[in-house]
Amino acid sequence: MSRGPRSAEAFRDWGSDESRTSVLHVDMDAFFASCELVRRPELRGRPVIVGGRDRGVVLAATYEARAFGVRSAMSMAAGLRLCPQAVVVPPDHTLYHEVSESVMALLATITPLVERISVDEAFLDVSGARRRLGSPTEIGARLRERVLAEHGITCSVGVAQNKFVAKLASTHAKPDGMMLVPADATVRFLRTLPVGALWGVGEKTEAALARWGITTVAQLADTDVPSLQAAVGSVSGAHLHDLAWGRDPRPVVPGHEERSIGAETTFERDLWDLRAVEQRVLELADRVAARLRHQGVVARTVSIKVRTSDFRTFTRSRTLDGPTDVAREIFLVASDLLGAADLRGLPVRLVGVRAENLQVRAGIAEQVTLDEAVDPRQEARREAELALDAVRERFGRSSISLGAASRRGRGSPSSTTVAGGAGLS
Repeated sequence: MSRGPRSAEAFRDWGSDESRTSVLHVDMDAFFASCELVRRPELRGRPVIVGGRDRGVVLAATYEARAFGVRSAMSMAAGLRLCPQAVVVPPDHTLYHEVSESVMALLATITPLVERISVDEAFLDVSGARRRLGSPTEIGARLRERVLAEHGITCSVGVAQNKFVAKLASTHAKPDGMMLVPADATVRFLRTLPVGALWGVGEKTEAALARWGITTVAQLADTDVPSLQAAVGSVSGAHLHDLAWGRDPRPVVPGHEERSIGAETTFERDLWDLRAVEQRVLELADRVAARLRHQGVVARTVSIKVRTSDFRTFTRSRTLDGPTDVAREIFLVASDLLGAADLRGLPVRLVGVRAENLQVRAGIAEQVTLDEAVDPRQEARREAELALDAVRERFGRSSISLGAASRRGRGSPSSTTVAGGAGLS
């Protein structure tokens, strides 16, 4: 989903030469909200916000709601203050996943070079599809027609010589449009943009550049690299200078590997009781571990996210001695991180658990050094959780869950609870 600033000057016809523009960026328009409008057509034309009404955040908003300033990731309370007449729809992630998978499968029929970068956007390299399907803009038009016909939602497409410029083009084509930036027009296109449009320029970097009088991409491109490095650091300065001149050598890489897997929750009421927060951490660790096992990956790092009642958010992480996909191990680390957190005496509004630094489990060699002892309990816990996966697959996720275990009871191979029933071990 594209959130960067746009430029009115950039939104124009840059020419029709497609000879060196084989990269497409396809981005669904207000994806979650669009999926909801398909099954609730009576809401079309009205401001609609997807998210939890009372305590959640805005996950998506229709363009009618965006006109009032509603944006994804803001609190629902803030969104409704901006647009009190908005219709709030709870999210249906199963629906969004199904539509996303279908759209990505459609893209794969055009070219095998599809790089999925999120649930609602992907890059395509169509250089090998030109002879079969036509020019990049013809391909873009065809796939936009099919997405609309098959799913009732729209997407915007950017066509350019590289991934960076293609993504900027799709941002300026929104909603429901397509923009071609010919290779020879790349630098002219970029010079019309504010500096905040560049990848890697957040609020802090934008402010640092502004202190040097740099507020546009044109000004950044005309600044020598040493000055940029003095403003934002050696690596960032050189990288931003390359982007300002349209240099992005990264190829479209087929496939999509998640860099992390996480889950989080916002409480209905701010919680003072850290034991209750810890219980939710256990549930989140269980969900994360199940997803790791389902995808055949393990994590070397565990992190937590905590938001207190004053909306301050912090994260803490720890690298494990060995990779894991066991909920119990993830929970113990996350619980330690939570216990060491300085909450400044405030109740907790949101908590999240994330597994990072992922590796394919099948590719990990099991090596034990002479001073390491094999812990059979780790494998016993994993086998118990695999059994949980099988039960949930048959009877639903709510049929069985990990039971709350005391922090001192780490020797138990597993602890599970049948919904409404007794603990098992």
